[in-house]
Amino acid sequence: MAKGESGRIVLEINPELKKKLYSILAFEQLTLKDWFIENAEKHIKDKSAELLKSIEQNQNEI
Repeated sequence: MAKGESGRIVLEINPELKKKLYSILAFEQLTLKDWFIENAEKHIKDKSAELLKSIEQNQNEI
């Protein structure tokens, strides 16, 4: 998968999934961009915390 420097992310998903997602986001008054950023930031934060725990455990075992 190409990873350019532009800041754009292009996805190809099932049209029915897209329709359902946009319906729910409209109900929640969120844009896809806002939803994605919110979830991406949370995912990065959660995984970063997990990674730090793993590193600390490895250091304690040494």
